[in-house]
Amino acid sequence: MIGNLLRPELEELIAAKEWDVLREAFSQFHPAEIAEILEDIPDADDVPIFRVLPRTLAAEVFAHLPQQHQEMLIRSVSSDQMRSLLSDMSPDDQTRLLEELPPEVTKRLLASLSPEELQAARDLLGYPLHSAGRYMTPEYVAIHAGLTAREALDYIRTHGRDKETVNVVFILDEKGKLLADISLGALVMANPDDRVHDIHRGLTISLTANSDREEALRTFEKYGRIALPVTDCDGHMLGIITIDDILDVASREATEDMQKIGGMEALDAPYLDVSYLKMIRKRGGWLSVLFLGEMLTATAMGFFEEEIAHAVVLAMFVPLIISSGGNSGSQAATLIVRALALGEVKLKDWWKVLRRELRTSATLGMWLGMVGFARIMLWQKLGWFDYGDHYYLVAATVWLSLIGVVCFGSVAGSMLPFALRKAGFDPATSSAPFVATLVDVTGLVIYFTVALAVLQGTLL
Repeated sequence: MIGNLLRPELEELIAAKEWDVLREAFSQFHPAEIAEILEDIPDADDVPIFRVLPRTLAAEVFAHLPQQHQEMLIRSVSSDQMRSLLSDMSPDDQTRLLEELPPEVTKRLLASLSPEELQAARDLLGYPLHSAGRYMTPEYVAIHAGLTAREALDYIRTHGRDKETVNVVFILDEKGKLLADISLGALVMANPDDRVHDIHRGLTISLTANSDREEALRTFEKYGRIALPVTDCDGHMLGIITIDDILDVASREATEDMQKIGGMEALDAPYLDVSYLKMIRKRGGWLSVLFLGEMLTATAMGFFEEEIAHAVVLAMFVPLIISSGGNSGSQAATLIVRALALGEVKLKDWWKVLRRELRTSATLGMWLGMVGFARIMLWQKLGWFDYGDHYYLVAATVWLSLIGVVCFGSVAGSMLPFALRKAGFDPATSSAPFVATLVDVTGLVIYFTVALAVLQGTLL
């Protein structure tokens, strides 16, 4: 019956403080599910639940909790309990926890670690931020190339317990340099007397500890691996990164890119965990830059003040023109930023992208211009609005302007990510608002330049 308990029944047992029953009940749940339950119940019940959970299960549940919840628990439990939790967490989970918590909480955590655990955490924390070294764990299985398949399997049975994974086994030489990796399945299926170095087939893929996490993510995606070895610059094995770690990286990278595309700095924390002042700082800088950029729009309008005074009807279509250019630029920027992130396009492909965007944007501009032209002509013919005696020239101005503005917006939006990547910056920085601001100013210049050419001698 306990194995069939539903969450509402568990919450009733928690409210009734049936700790013995809960201990048995929770053993039937996945750690991620228990973490979700802890997030939903009152915080006062979290510590008693952690006390009744088996040690290993408690550590796994703790690793699935969000940072804010982890910090609350750390402040609530005793040093002995904290030592138990941390000692059963993998080194990479320990490191990620130490990275994200406030300094005073991190200091308390470090004080609760054993000398060996403290050394492992400090070793991992010594690698650059966002490097592969920050995400690796030293808990892996390594064997020597001279072992037979039978000897290798015996060694894995003895030494493979509590390792991050035994699905992939790493072959090292006497000095600890990585020679190759081999799947556990290949060892099991091999002739027991075959030597390990004769069983291995295929390319050995590895990362260096200083590799950027984006490079690690691309390597996992390219080769479809469940674990990758991490080495130093001389090829000595340091640890491994597993697929669960890299999925976390993928989520963080996607979140950062989305926030940057939205026209702000990456928050680097869950939305509700970001303080008021930090939120102002993260969003205010880019908003100020974009605001200053938009002021150039007013400058451009002032430059064409005389033309607007002579043909007030032109001002009616300013929002239409600049929004169409901004929208097309934002579309192109978003598409190319994502394509670069996924490796679908490379820096060398900029010419292909440019030609493609020119063709696409010219067609889209002609289509939007035709819609605008038809709208002006229809409204005039039906008597819904009077655009003056030269309404057909006004309609032609809008049509031609939309072609130019949409083309410029698409080209600017697609080429800016390439320029930023070439300069060593994150392409996501070419946010949609930034491209839109750029196109707003140039769109006005294109619009009124076309108007001067088409309407010269009539309205102007």
